[in-house]
Amino acid sequence: MTGKKMLVVCGPTASGKTDFAVNMAKILNGEIISADCMLIYQGLNIGTAKPSLAEMRGVAHYMIDVVPPSASYSVSDYEAAALPLSEKISDEGKIPIVCGGTGFYIQALLFERTLGAVGSDESIRKKYEAVEKERGRDYLHSLLKAADPSSAEKIHKNDVKRVIRALEIYELTGKRKSEQQDGFVPRFPYVAVAFDYPRERLYARIDRRVEKMLADGLVDEVKALTERGIGAVCQSMQGIGYKEVLYYLKGDISYSTMTDIIKQNTRNYAKRQITFFKKLPGIVWLDPNDSHNEEKTAELLC
Repeated sequence: MTGKKMLVVCGPTASGKTDFAVNMAKILNGEIISADCMLIYQGLNIGTAKPSLAEMRGVAHYMIDVVPPSASYSVSDYEAAALPLSEKISDEGKIPIVCGGTGFYIQALLFERTLGAVGSDESIRKKYEAVEKERGRDYLHSLLKAADPSSAEKIHKNDVKRVIRALEIYELTGKRKSEQQDGFVPRFPYVAVAFDYPRERLYARIDRRVEKMLADGLVDEVKALTERGIGAVCQSMQGIGYKEVLYYLKGDISYSTMTDIIKQNTRNYAKRQITFFKKLPGIVWLDPNDSHNEEKTAELLC
């Protein structure tokens, strides 16, 4: 980074992040890096509220439509792809604007992890890399589950790099990674903002978004994906909206029940997002009714 601050527009789903990020990009001469674990998938458009070209308003967006819906994608994959993009944007004299609600993506981009100051052992890593290659990710993850159940709950099996690191820590120290004091060291200066909606107002926005997704053809989108062989075993189909529609298409639930479950699961997810982002160092919560949020955010970046 050239010394300019990165802008992070985060917070819960349906809080207006995309539109605000585009506004800020227009003001600041910025480009947007998506930090949404569902927008990376090609063909998942309606249920992810993927921004259209019209909504992008000519602003460059990255980390959208990165992989096919059959692919697995980890936090480590995101970090490896997004970090060089942030440096490229900054080197070109523009402001990198990270926009999204996937907290672990944002955390991986903003911070280097000290991992409890535990060293590394190349031979241990190579051993577990060989195990993963020979016996698969499920088996590797089962080893972590046996050694450190708490870490196994937090680390997805597809995030092989972090699974191996947790096993390495356990083997080197005899202690679980979850017992280690991890630290986060900022990679570069940043300003993080999020909209602080009253809970009931946010829930109403979520309900309207779900209803719009269904009206726009979410069921047909999922049906088309299943016809291409994209089923429940795919990571992409575990996203809220997609998994519930799969249950509906199988005949397990009614349309109205599906709608209610999508709304409830999205509200629950929004609560988890708020809890996560409240812990982000330095985050500034904006009043969504304040007409001067763009100016205030720009001032924070000075």
